[in-house]
This record gives sequence, C-alpha cells and structure tokens, in this order.
Amino acid sequence: MNLVSVKRKTRIEKRFTQKMGMFTANVVYIQKTFLNVPFKTLHKYRETYYGEVKDCEDCRISA
Repeated sequence: MNLVSVKRKTRIEKRFTQKMGMFTANVVYIQKTFLNVPFKTLHKYRETYYGEVKDCEDCRISA
C-alpha cells in the first residue's frame, strides 16, 4: 500500500475572464494525497470549448 500518491479530480466551476466574461469550465486538479487525504495541489488546468488545455492562472473563480 502506498502512503503517498497522486490523484486527479475533475470539477465543473464557474470562471471569469476579461475577454469572454462568465463561463463554466471543467477544471482538473492534480493533488498529492497521504493515506487518501489530499494535502497539496500540484497543478490545476482547464479544458476550453475547443479542446485546448490552459492553465487556470489567467482566469479567476467567480462567486
């Protein structure tokens, strides 16, 4: 049994950019887990409408 592992999790989030405005995106979180408890997010990226993969740094979560 591995104590430390890496897992991916996909969530649907509402995001906001200056060019597009509000939109919903599939955001993939890559997290490091210890005994299946996530403790660090290594990377997160989103998939666009056209299938491109972009980093989540250029858009922010809207509340």
